[in-house]
Amino acid sequence: MTFLAAVGIAFFACFFAVPFVLFWARAFGLYVTVRERECLVFELFGKVRLTLREPGLHCPWLEIGPLAVLIPLFGRRRTVDMRLDQTYMRSQPVNSEEGAPMGIGVWCEMYVSDPIAYLYKNVDPVGSLRANVSNAAVRSLSNLKLNEMLENRHAMSHAVREEVSAKSKDWGYLVGSTYIRKVHFRDRNMIVQIEQKVVNRLRQVTAAIQQDGTNRVNVIRSTADREAAVEFAKAATTRPRIVGAALGEIAKDSTISSALFELLETQRLLQSEGLEVNVVPNGAQLIATVGSGGVLGGRV
Repeated sequence: MTFLAAVGIAFFACFFAVPFVLFWARAFGLYVTVRERECLVFELFGKVRLTLREPGLHCPWLEIGPLAVLIPLFGRRRTVDMRLDQTYMRSQPVNSEEGAPMGIGVWCEMYVSDPIAYLYKNVDPVGSLRANVSNAAVRSLSNLKLNEMLENRHAMSHAVREEVSAKSKDWGYLVGSTYIRKVHFRDRNMIVQIEQKVVNRLRQVTAAIQQDGTNRVNVIRSTADREAAVEFAKAATTRPRIVGAALGEIAKDSTISSALFELLETQRLLQSEGLEVNVVPNGAQLIATVGSGGVLGGRV
């Protein structure tokens, strides 16, 4: 029974008594809890009595004394979120130096640097800062050259950040990293015209490449034909020289020369088509033989 009674008392104390005591301790300002990246501002009778920025448990009685009891009754406690915030503003209207209607997409980080100024110097510091970034983008990026808008985004981001930081510092809401993420054309007709120009330019470049390739092939082919013609001409002039030199060597011996020419003549006769050959017997007279019909004729 003693054990059960102890368990019941502990259960009651943990789930009912302790929360009840802690509730009234917070109500009377005995302690407050400050989370990471958070700030608590205590107001009383129209004045800021205490500002707590360090995370952990704090006792307002040690800072402002018995006035901590009056804050829940006659004042209020405000919580300021000091975490990093991000925003992206799409298609801010900007005109280039050439008059082209452009759209600028601005991405930036924002955070609270001074909780007092954030709460009391501007009713809507977040909206004011976004409007300030939009106006700064229009003021600092207007009348730039089109190629600078499309290429130098780092310089544009730096210009926007410098323009905004000076004014937002008074509100306690500063701008962190700022980056120009997107630059685009806002006029649909201009986009269509640019697409047509790009397509035509690509066609011209493709045709130029094809023509250049054809010209190179023709040059290579004509060079090869010229070199081949030169080599064939050299071969044509070399063959008679070689043959003439060989015949000159053969002509030195009359017997070999006569046999060679007779052989060539006989070979030429045998290779000819439709040749008629008359065979005359040895020792017979040609005219008598032809007149008497004793000639043997035939076609080879």
